[in-house]
Amino acid sequence: MGEQSDVPGTMDVAAAVREGRWSLDAAKSTVEFHVKHFWGAITVHGGFERFEGEGSVALDGAISGRLTIDATSLTTGNRKRDEHLRSADFFDAEHHPVVVVSARDLVPAGASALQGRVALQAAGHEHEFAATVAVLEAGPDAVTLRGELVVDRTAYDMTWSPLAMASKQARAVVTARFVRA
Repeated sequence: MGEQSDVPGTMDVAAAVREGRWSLDAAKSTVEFHVKHFWGAITVHGGFERFEGEGSVALDGAISGRLTIDATSLTTGNRKRDEHLRSADFFDAEHHPVVVVSARDLVPAGASALQGRVALQAAGHEHEFAATVAVLEAGPDAVTLRGELVVDRTAYDMTWSPLAMASKQARAVVTARFVRA
């Protein structure tokens, strides 16, 4: 676990995560998405099986990072649905084979969170968001972060939804473990 702060049950992110380069430990990380369907009666859960990433902490403590996700590795456990989600109606993986999540200017915000800007690039579109990222674990050689964004999928031209059954809102959740490079 990470270094502890003076408040019981919290960690001091700034003290634990020091300057340097970090590599994503993909085996201990997940990239998921969740979308309400059938007018909210069910939720389609999915994820990506292949991704890589890196991060850095500057001398002033500012944190930046990048995840590159293989759009063709999308899976929901339903082959036909997965093929459709990879098609031009959604991720358009043939023309846009990667999804990129990049964070910049993340700074400690309390004992177990970071705040800054996160950009999501998918299907040929990119949008930036203000974000708070939870720090689940922080130590001198490893850090685990969890970020969650609710995005309007129509902003990425992912508009297919017969009878408006699927929500326009998609929840993306990334749990990323980085180790000192």
